[in-house]
Amino acid sequence: MQKAIEVCDIVYEYVTNEEERLTAIYKTSFDVYEGEFLAIIGHNGSGKSTLAKMMNGIMKPTSGDIFVYGMNTKDEEKIWDIRQSAGIVFQNPDNQIVATVVEEDVAFGPENLGVAPDEIRMRIDKALDIVRMGDYKDRKPHQLSGGQKQRIAIAGILAMQPKCIIFDEATAMLDPIGRDEVLSCVKQLNRQNKTTVVYITHFMDEIVDADRVIVLQKGQIAMEGKPREIFCQVEKMRELRLDVPKVTELSYLLNKQGFQMPCDILTTEEMVEAICQYN
Repeated sequence: MQKAIEVCDIVYEYVTNEEERLTAIYKTSFDVYEGEFLAIIGHNGSGKSTLAKMMNGIMKPTSGDIFVYGMNTKDEEKIWDIRQSAGIVFQNPDNQIVATVVEEDVAFGPENLGVAPDEIRMRIDKALDIVRMGDYKDRKPHQLSGGQKQRIAIAGILAMQPKCIIFDEATAMLDPIGRDEVLSCVKQLNRQNKTTVVYITHFMDEIVDADRVIVLQKGQIAMEGKPREIFCQVEKMRELRLDVPKVTELSYLLNKQGFQMPCDILTTEEMVEAICQYN
């Protein structure tokens, strides 16, 4: 498989006002493959958002290197190409919307890239269609729900035609309906449009369909594997101060009570099937 992003032995240190150096990421390496849905989870302060910003070139590693489609994020001459190749969607949609009309906001990115007006028009329509917001192109952003605003933010990234999108806790400030809207959009991008997705979240139910999960702890990789391999280790996840999907936890608790249930249940449907087959 082709590599979209290569993270090579990176370290990132913050410098406080007292000139103290605090390490957020330490000696971390992994690859993101083209077309993959990679989830990154970790307790608050584990380095997730720092890592997201480094993969987009917003922040540079203190040491080590990150390559985005072969381009080193430390290469200032390549920084706009890097950000066009790997877009990023942040937590608060209100902080990402810059225009007073939806279609103008989606046009902002390609306009700054110097895309021709006719091409921008096509990109706006296509991006809004992908996120199912075409009927809202003339609306004012303040008239939209949180989930709709976040989908507009995603459309703005799509209009720049990235190969990869990094979601940095993009559903954290949304209600359950908004979360479902955004997650459905993310899955469509990955499965139908073959967009590479790096998805950072603290909602474990959102990533049961991910191809791979990386668990960060104090800036290092504590666990890595498929969702079933990660979430069936309930006690290990608790040690890392992390949750597991609710049905996985229920299966774990039933096993503790003597019921022989599969330890790697991830969905309600799997739980119902396991109960129906239980003797």
